[in-house]
Parts: sequence; structure tokens; C-alpha cells
Amino acid sequence: MIKLRDLYFKPFISEGEIQVAVQRMVDDIANDLQDEVPVFIGILNGSFMFVSDFVKLYPKPCEVTFIKLASYEGLKSSDDIQRLIGITQDLTGRTVVILEDIIDSGKTLAEVHRIFKNENVKELKIATLFYKPEAYKKDFKLHYVGIEIPDKFIVGYGLDYNGLGRDLPAIYQLKTTQHMTNLVLFGPPGAGKGTQANFLKEKYNLVHISTGDVFRFNIKNETALGMLAKSYMDKGELVPDQVTIDMLNAEVEKNADANGFIFDGFPRTHAQAEALDNLMDSKDSQINAMIALEVDDEILVERLLERGKSSGRADDADESIIRNRITEYYNKTAILKDYYSAQNKYFGVDGVGSISEITDRLSSVIDSL
Repeated sequence: MIKLRDLYFKPFISEGEIQVAVQRMVDDIANDLQDEVPVFIGILNGSFMFVSDFVKLYPKPCEVTFIKLASYEGLKSSDDIQRLIGITQDLTGRTVVILEDIIDSGKTLAEVHRIFKNENVKELKIATLFYKPEAYKKDFKLHYVGIEIPDKFIVGYGLDYNGLGRDLPAIYQLKTTQHMTNLVLFGPPGAGKGTQANFLKEKYNLVHISTGDVFRFNIKNETALGMLAKSYMDKGELVPDQVTIDMLNAEVEKNADANGFIFDGFPRTHAQAEALDNLMDSKDSQINAMIALEVDDEILVERLLERGKSSGRADDADESIIRNRITEYYNKTAILKDYYSAQNKYFGVDGVGSISEITDRLSSVIDSL
């Protein structure tokens, strides 16, 4: 992830993928033109890097020049495209190949055709490294296309956002969910995870997604996913991860404008953690941190036994059951700790102290993200 001025961009097309596309375009054009000496024309400022790499790879004699058009301001194409720097050489009878960095709406291309209408060239061909078919609104033929991409704003390899990013060797795509903070909150039974989740969601205006609550809601309301989950549970089988992910996806979709999410009770396995990463990636976001409340076992047992006096829960009243639950937690969390530690996203927080003290410790982690 990179930040340019006020916006964040995520990796999209690697330097290696770009070079493969450039080489393929070089091969295709050289094969078509054979022994002709073409004039390659780049459109500044965006095409300078593409043109440079292209002509270095071109295996035969060629000429190179540039024109400059005012085309972009910020993120949107301007309707007022003007020719700023034009052709000074005689192109009569020459084969001209326009090397464009990107073609989206086609407005720049329309101006190119207008410029060359009276140049008496032998042939005008259009080659573009990147092409957005969803955005293209013109009928001009594109003779060579490097990589088709979706209609999203990109920077890098000559393309910029308000002047920045042209120097990047790879392509980055605008991150549409700019400032979302997503947390996986973990803690052993009795650590106070539920209490802290309530404080954190209020303090940071996050949406708390408890897997248990989500399951109960879907089953109670007999949603399609709830009925599907219940069919497995009634047979004593584990609910497939994909069903759980689909439920979580529905919750995320309900709160598409949220500042972020606190995931509670999911993931519990390596596969689930990967599935959650994929889900957040599909939302143009990511898990920022796994935060685990750390409490000594004996303190946990003491807390749960005390809670059992008023909670009415059988699993809070039996010490052996409590210790088994704690052991099970550590067995599951160890896997996730390794998973998120590998991404530098695991944070252990001391869960002993007053509620406000623990909240402050959690907040210091979140504030540092």
C-alpha cells in the first residue's frame, strides 16, 4: 500500500507483468511493420516511461517523437483537451504509431485523430499499454493493446495522481475504502473481550461483528444462510467455512459505509484467516490487526467461576470445563498468532487491570495502526 497526497493506492500490476506486455507489443508491431521505419509518437506526460522501454526493445530502425495534450486534472478526464505541443516534422507517406500509456474514455484519442487528419500519413496505428474497455466511448480502432484493466483509477509507470506516482515502476490502483480500520479481537474465556469490543466500537465508530450473534440472527430469522447452517448443525456437522464467510459478507455489505469492523469469534483456523483476508480484499480493504487479550490462566479461572455464580451458565461453574475451554482457545489462537505475526499484524495486550486501563492499552495499539 502506498499513499500519494490524500489517497491510498494498492498494488495492481507488477513491473514484471508490464515488461511482458511491452515485449509482446514490440513483437507484434515489429512483425506487422517488417522493414518499414515507423515514427513512434508518445503522448506526454504519461507515456514517457512506456515509450522509453518500448523503443529500447524495438529490434529495427525507428524514429521517436512526442506530442503533449492537456487531458487529466485529478482523477477525471477533462472535456477540454487541447493540443499543446504538436508535430514539427513532415509525416507525409510515413507510418505513424501512437504509443499511448492508457486509453479510457477515448477523448484523447479523438484529439489525436483530429491532429493527424491533415498530416497525409501513410497509416496511423494506435497502440496502448493499458485499456479500459468499460470506459471507452469512441469508435476508433485500437490496433495493439497491452493489458485490459477495469475502469478504476491507477498510478505508476508514467501515470500520476496530481503530479505524484509517475516514477513508480509498477501500477497501483486507487483504494476505494480509504481509511477503514478492521480488527480481529481475540481473548480467552473470561478475558473481557465482549466488554472491550463494546467500548472500542463506540470509541472508534466501528461495527462489531460477533460470529455467534450473526449465526443466531440468521437461524432465528430463517435466512437462506441460516437454514443452510442449521442443516449442518442438526446433523452434528461443522458448518462449512464458506457459509460463515457468506454470512460475514452480508454483514459487511449491510455496513458498507462503516469506518471499519471488529471481528469477534472468527477466524479460528488458518483457512478461515485466509478466507477473511480474501473477503476484505474483495471489499478493497484488509485486516489491520489481530489484537489478543492476554490473561494468566488462574485469573481466568477465578473470573469465570465468579461469573458462574450469577450467569447461570454451566460451563462457568465447572473448573475442569473452564480449563478445557482455555486450553482449546490457546490451541486455536497459536495458529492465528503465527498467521498474523507473519504479516506483522499480531498484538498481544495485557488483559489484567481495570476496564478503563485495558481499554487504554487496546486504544494505544489501534491508534498506532
